[in-house]
Amino acid sequence: MGVCEAKLHHHNELTDEQRNRQKQIEFQIIKDRKKFESEIKLLLLGTGESGKSTFLKQLKIIHLKGFTKQERKIYKEIIHSNIITGTRTLLFACDKWKITLSDQNFASIDDLTSINVLSEKFLNPILSTQIKSIWSDSAFKTAVSRFNEVQVQESLLYFIDNFERISCENYIPNDQDILHARSKTTGIVEIEFDYAETHFRLVDVGGQRSERRKWIHCLQDVSAVLFCTAISEFDQNLAEDENVNRMHESLKLFAEICDTRWFDLAAIILFLNKKDLFEEKIKHSNLSICFPDYNGGLNCETAMNFIKDKFISANTNPEKVIYPHFTTATDKENVHLVFNDVRDSIINYALDIAF
Repeated sequence: MGVCEAKLHHHNELTDEQRNRQKQIEFQIIKDRKKFESEIKLLLLGTGESGKSTFLKQLKIIHLKGFTKQERKIYKEIIHSNIITGTRTLLFACDKWKITLSDQNFASIDDLTSINVLSEKFLNPILSTQIKSIWSDSAFKTAVSRFNEVQVQESLLYFIDNFERISCENYIPNDQDILHARSKTTGIVEIEFDYAETHFRLVDVGGQRSERRKWIHCLQDVSAVLFCTAISEFDQNLAEDENVNRMHESLKLFAEICDTRWFDLAAIILFLNKKDLFEEKIKHSNLSICFPDYNGGLNCETAMNFIKDKFISANTNPEKVIYPHFTTATDKENVHLVFNDVRDSIINYALDIAF
């Protein structure tokens, strides 16, 4: 009773000007919340092969009815090209590593390592038979186990597991196939969609070093940066510079993004991506390959938290809050749940810095 009376007494002590000011503040909070909830610009950043474009494709599936028949035909060509170029790269690695395949595959090796094969847009019956035979070769499997030492996309293993279906003449890619398809993002890719009374504009730009100069065109009016890093790539080097570890490059880039003035008012969402691949790799590959100060052995949870802490500590701005999420961009349910959390984090962060 006494507390209620005290609050009422305090309210009565306010002048008309103070009461009007209080109402204005409350009105502005409501107005800004509606604004932040009605339009949000998200900028997808990260190094090449981090999974940025996979997130964009997944959100297109979830919120924009997925892909048209024509788009699926385009992805068929990309997927077939991924298989041809990936197999070709591993064959060159076999030669480098002195791995000899069986005699029956010699003719196939000549065909697949020739420059002419790169002009093939789709798998034909002859190519399909040759690739299937090579991937069945026990010596080639030895090279596959060392794929992290060469520039081969991890999705290649998924395509080979599904090769019978993918190599059929009437093959049409399904959603999972499209999510695993890899093509270099050049320029700027943008999608817009409405979700939970909010309009989102999601912008994806190429992550390779040569593409980053184009980022300047996308930096204005960003509500949040979604930074992707592939935690499974701790034992791999850049395609652009094979002397640089991919995770070291990602950490350096993340630190620069946290420090840039363009994102002073933007929320920073950290996607520690490719969790599924990391969980398999950490069983036999120690994180100390990348971070000599790591001493947690092959424990998955310990290693993941170590990486998360490395990225969070890369932010030197004490006022900048990082929102980390472990993600698997090819997992629809995971992306859906994470995106719900991201939306709430962005709106709350925007209101915090506004008041």
